[in-house]
Amino acid sequence: MGYDLHITRAEHWSDDGGGGITADEWRAVIERDPELRLAGYNGPLFAVWTGPSRYEEPWLDWSTGNIMSKNPDGPLVRKMIAIATLLGAKVQGDDGEVYTETEMHGIEE
Repeated sequence: MGYDLHITRAEHWSDDGGGGITADEWRAVIERDPELRLAGYNGPLFAVWTGPSRYEEPWLDWSTGNIMSKNPDGPLVRKMIAIATLLGAKVQGDDGEVYTETEMHGIEE
């Protein structure tokens, strides 16, 4: 079992109140960002990040208005924060805590 982080516009990532990140918005981010590419597996909006990470293929996936990753390391969390900023969103953990450049909640580099 892992711990997920979510890029979300919702008060809490699990809320389904509309105003979420659309699939088209996520595709546009991937198309503009040379560090992101659609993986071609695990679904049509599953993307791999080519930035520095302790993982071989750090990933992000879109579903129901949110973009998420499981157990991201520090560099991927920072990338998620940058993406969230572009989308007018935030990075939030499963328990509702918000991640920022200065508040990483113990995520290791």
